Amino acid sequence: MNARGIVISNTITETAYERYLANLLAGDRTHCAQTVQDLVAAGTDLRALYVDLFQRSLYQVGEMWEQQRISVACEHLASAITEHMMSLVQPQAFAGRRERSIVIACVANEYHQLGARMIADVCELRGWRGYFLGVATPLPDLLRAIEEHQPQVLGLSLSIVLNLPILLAAIDAVTQKYPNLPILVGGQAFRWGGIEALRAYPKVCYAASIEELEQRLAAYEC
Repeated sequence: MNARGIVISNTITETAYERYLANLLAGDRTHCAQTVQDLVAAGTDLRALYVDLFQRSLYQVGEMWEQQRISVACEHLASAITEHMMSLVQPQAFAGRRERSIVIACVANEYHQLGARMIADVCELRGWRGYFLGVATPLPDLLRAIEEHQPQVLGLSLSIVLNLPILLAAIDAVTQKYPNLPILVGGQAFRWGGIEALRAYPKVCYAASIEELEQRLAAYEC
């Protein structure tokens, strides 16, 4: 363990996590970056950074916002800082050869991209090429990206349950043009329902977590 309480292993100590979370809530990007850089230098597995630091802290921030313990401005700042932290480790995540690819997008009218971007990076860590299209991807652009990149899998993100009809319309269009393309769907919107609507599509699978996503990817890798 070094002076900042970081163990040289593939795990993240509670001390490191709590310090990172406190700095995240304070909007202190500099000290958040110091924690991340120390963890990377200590040899911490990048997947642990994404799951046990970035994802865990964002979930906790989201819960605090839902409980009205923090403001929406604080929640937005935490998201922006997390996106910057992800950019610090992307050179390592994107290294190496890629034999499979996945296109990941937020459907039209969806403007929360952090979860989808995180998934794209996790795919990179598994050796996939993650083509992340960003927020509010128009359906014609989504279809064009599939045609251009010829991915083995498509990933679609939904954060607002009211946009479920837009997601289903996108799935309809994709399955009509690419009937054999597997589609992974995820996002915070499904905390409030909508999973049952996906059962009408044989090629569509719902992944509730990064762990479930990786299980699905492992099946496609066989």
